Amino acid sequence: MMNNAVEVASLAVVRGRREVLHGLDFTIPVGQVTGLLGPSGCGKSTLMRVLVGVQAGVTGTATVFGEPAGAKALRHRVGYVTQAPSVYDDLSVTENLAFFARVLGVDRAEATRCIEAVDLVDHADDVVARLSGGQRSRASLAVALLGNPSMLVLDEPTVGLDPVLREDLWQMFHRLADDGVAVLVSSHVMDEAERCDRLLLMRDGVFIADGTPTEIKEKAGVDDIEQAFLAIVRGEAA
Repeated sequence: MMNNAVEVASLAVVRGRREVLHGLDFTIPVGQVTGLLGPSGCGKSTLMRVLVGVQAGVTGTATVFGEPAGAKALRHRVGYVTQAPSVYDDLSVTENLAFFARVLGVDRAEATRCIEAVDLVDHADDVVARLSGGQRSRASLAVALLGNPSMLVLDEPTVGLDPVLREDLWQMFHRLADDGVAVLVSSHVMDEAERCDRLLLMRDGVFIADGTPTEIKEKAGVDDIEQAFLAIVRGEAA
């Protein structure tokens, strides 16, 4: 039986006077790529912030590897990539990775490995401010890979990337999952759903489907995930 990296029960988030997540119950297993898909503004980023312990207004329970989400013990076990690049503009890619490697207490050689993993070797000495948006996103991903985390939380990591690099990154996500890492990837691009082992489809702060891409399509009686999403929303699924 596959172990769970994440276990969540009755999870709700209130921001201001509005509840943006509504009583979620779910698990995320190790060794799989779990896709969190839904339109922009449906609560994906809020949920990811809960899992890494940086979201306020949370009720219910969320544990990661048996610890409360955001616990100090998880600092080296969870890698997190936000939608906005989380690296320093005035440092080079190598300097950024070296800095975060020191913060995490991992070997400097880790920086080189992670730069290679995201295909930034040719830009390793470039100042981040001069990189393209996609390159900056890859630099942030390299930071998240430092120290071989047990779980990766990736908020739309492939936005703005060319198709070849997107393919390379998805292959890397699956290699990491094959090594036992729990990978949670969010996207609002439905064609990326087919790349996931399991999907959580979200709309307006709730899950409307949970299963493999094949299971969700079969339930909806359609041939692609976007049509399945629409069928479920409209109440047309079987």
